[in-house]
Amino acid sequence: MGTADTSDRLRRAAWARIDRVDAVVLPFLRRMAVPMLRVSLGVVFVWFGMLKILDESPVSDLVAHTVYWVDPEWFVPALGAFEVTVGVLLLLGRLLRFTVLLFVVQMVGTFLTFFVLPNVTFRGGNPLLLTVEGEFVAKNLVLLSAGLVVGTTVRRRRPRVGPAAQVDSLETTEGARR
Repeated sequence: MGTADTSDRLRRAAWARIDRVDAVVLPFLRRMAVPMLRVSLGVVFVWFGMLKILDESPVSDLVAHTVYWVDPEWFVPALGAFEVTVGVLLLLGRLLRFTVLLFVVQMVGTFLTFFVLPNVTFRGGNPLLLTVEGEFVAKNLVLLSAGLVVGTTVRRRRPRVGPAAQVDSLETTEGARR
């Protein structure tokens, strides 16, 4: 038996072990990953929102300067309340269509900072060189993507409306008469 045969056998044995681990881990991940993502987003939104409501957020000034045309005394806490609401809805897993819409609106709104305050988000005006504030905003691309993944779990729960629903209704009625 040569070295190549031993190496090939070891490689196949290692892949067989990996396949056995995958058989256990992947079904768990498929079942739990998106709910865990939803809950994680909910926790982050409640946490960050509460910091704004309590006037303890390190980004309150950034928000106030980005939306400079609105009084920050009420806008920052209102934004915080909005975020807490979205976070609680995510935690509860309720009204997900509406929640994801609110989530996306808030996330897209954060990118306004790049346009309103480029001198704060980019070093030397170079969009490839982010400041700390720029990195803080850019990471929202990941949060936005995570929210969209959560949005893929929305399922139709109501009965169909229209001609197909009328046919279903007629079939049910006919079945009840028999």
